[in-house]
Amino acid sequence: MEKPVRLRNKGKYIVICIAVVILCFAIKSLNDAGEFKSLVPHFEGECVSIPGVMGAEDITVLKNGTAVISCDDRWKTLAGTPVQGSIYAYDLQHTAPQLMDLTADVQFEFHPHGISIFENENGEIRLAAVNHTRSGHYIELFDLRNDALVHNRTISDSLLVSPNDLVMVNESQMYVTNDHGSSTEWGKTLEEYLQLANSNVVFYDGQDFTVVASDLAYANGINISRDGTVLYVAETVGEKIALFTRDTDTNELMFQQSLYMDSGIDNIELDSEGNLWIGSHPKLLTFTRHAKNAEKLSPSQVFKVSTVENDKYAVEEIYLDTGDELSGSSVASIYKNTLLIGSVFEDHFLQCSIAR
Repeated sequence: MEKPVRLRNKGKYIVICIAVVILCFAIKSLNDAGEFKSLVPHFEGECVSIPGVMGAEDITVLKNGTAVISCDDRWKTLAGTPVQGSIYAYDLQHTAPQLMDLTADVQFEFHPHGISIFENENGEIRLAAVNHTRSGHYIELFDLRNDALVHNRTISDSLLVSPNDLVMVNESQMYVTNDHGSSTEWGKTLEEYLQLANSNVVFYDGQDFTVVASDLAYANGINISRDGTVLYVAETVGEKIALFTRDTDTNELMFQQSLYMDSGIDNIELDSEGNLWIGSHPKLLTFTRHAKNAEKLSPSQVFKVSTVENDKYAVEEIYLDTGDELSGSSVASIYKNTLLIGSVFEDHFLQCSIAR
């Protein structure tokens, strides 16, 4: 009779060990996602809410002060009733800016995500936008003409597994982030909760895509230094910025360093001095709940990252809100003393005056 008792005790011990491992993993996941953080809202400036848009997920500002805003109603998409998205212009040089729909004449299904703009020496402007449709993921190229985005062409490829954001290096070439390595919802969920570094960056040379960086933990926002020699990639689940040295002749990347941000960083924008401005999610699991229920507020955060010397950087938290003013901040774009903060789902964005 002694052997069965030992087996039963061993079985109980194994069950307890498994339960402890699961509990420890759950606590670690909650801690990594920032759920135990104590947040103290602050901002040295004033913000006003600008209504009239849904999901102003990405914002970039042209040299002339016109903000270009990528918008899509993602709550309706998640509910299975998608509506056409838009890209708006918002002139920050004007004393009372008005939203102007630049894609009102687009006839195909359009749900813009990350956007990037290339302005050539003649002042001609080309815009690239990640487009998520029911038939697949694409990149749309547009030319800005007479206050409208005129469609140039659609780019598709099997390497566009889960495109999120992109940055153009000229009229036809660009780097694109895939935020997951899996294309299935189940696979994506596993990657996020197990914190798997399965995402990547691909480069489009005008004809073909190639993988140029891999093993990233949810590659999200992407941008490039003013001189084109450094590529910045936001790793949302990894809570860090990956910096790559870029060969301007071959477009190959070499990993340089990571900057740990202790927050689920999203899109990356540059100011006129080359500093990075980043919208972020300090509590990632709270943001996940917000994505499912608009009444669940998600904190918003903005960082400024500036070069100190050589390869050293200084990180400054510019804005922090519990989600009452804006939930789920995804981008922060600045022009002179005006800061625009957009979000993934909200029906407005923030226009803030900032002391610099």
